Amino acid sequence: MNDTFILKKDHLTGFLRRLKKAYRLVAPVKNRHGDTLFTEIVSIDATAIDLENQAQSSVKPFLFPQEEVLFTYSTSSHEDYHFKPDGNSVPTVYFGLRSCDLSAILYMDVAFSQAGRDPYYLQKRKNAILVSLGCNNPFENCFCNATKNGPFLEYGFDLQLTDLGDRYFVEVGRAQGQEIIDTLSHFFSPAGDTDKKAQYQAFLEARGNFQQFVHVDQALKRLAAGDVPNTLWADLSLRCQDCAGCAYICPTCVCFTIKDKKLTKDSGARIRSWDACTFSGFTRMAGGHNPVDPRTQAIRKRFLHKMLYDPKKHGRPSCVGCGRCVNMCFGGVDIIRFINRLCE
Repeated sequence: MNDTFILKKDHLTGFLRRLKKAYRLVAPVKNRHGDTLFTEIVSIDATAIDLENQAQSSVKPFLFPQEEVLFTYSTSSHEDYHFKPDGNSVPTVYFGLRSCDLSAILYMDVAFSQAGRDPYYLQKRKNAILVSLGCNNPFENCFCNATKNGPFLEYGFDLQLTDLGDRYFVEVGRAQGQEIIDTLSHFFSPAGDTDKKAQYQAFLEARGNFQQFVHVDQALKRLAAGDVPNTLWADLSLRCQDCAGCAYICPTCVCFTIKDKKLTKDSGARIRSWDACTFSGFTRMAGGHNPVDPRTQAIRKRFLHKMLYDPKKHGRPSCVGCGRCVNMCFGGVDIIRFINRLCE
């Protein structure tokens, strides 16, 4: 079975139009402000799909919404409650995922599949088809090579595209990707030897095009050995403004809180919303006691989770090297600064 194909760029719009007839379609789109964000596409012809720039957001909000109703309840007697679960999802193609974005989804798969499996996430994930796009030219603050998540993927995708100029080299990763190829076969032609060599050349050149050189392996060793300068946490915490922008933009931060909201006298909803371990109230207990001092250790929880606890638990850091927190943090408390300070 041939598992590599060619999709001509001239056929991309038609291909996406056909995909949209069968699936909800989410892709990086440039909006009227010039920002590129992963967006649900309503009209292919009226949408500026942007596969040249890094999306400022990941697809995390589609699989793990910033605010989500878990269930609603109603009562007529205040003794007999009726609960109605929420969480519907529709088959969705996520198109144009970068390797870091797809790696982040694989991390969320693990996080939401552990004890207490999360049916809300898993239902959305079951209906997700992942089409990735390798990074021929990694973006300014990317370092997925150091976290071993890119710039091209070896697994996890349903389809992976490589830009070869006038065409895309298409690799099939899983059965759902093959189903798309089979269903829309008239858009594809088998890849030849010249195409395969061009794809491999693009892969080799991409590895040499990173602008950031981040010593993740060295940082992991120092953290595992407890070799952390005494002043590091205090210095970084002083710079942190407790805004949680880094956690909200991070594709692998999945902390959340749950609250009950009264909608009417006899009904209400249980709502899950994003939270962040850098918030001073994240660890505050009833009565006001907080076992974690936010003035000196606010950022410590975040970096140890990604670079020490997750490697111990899962064998690899939960930072995927997307570099979004570098652009987001006006205090300069991004993970590259942390790793560089740690490795000084």
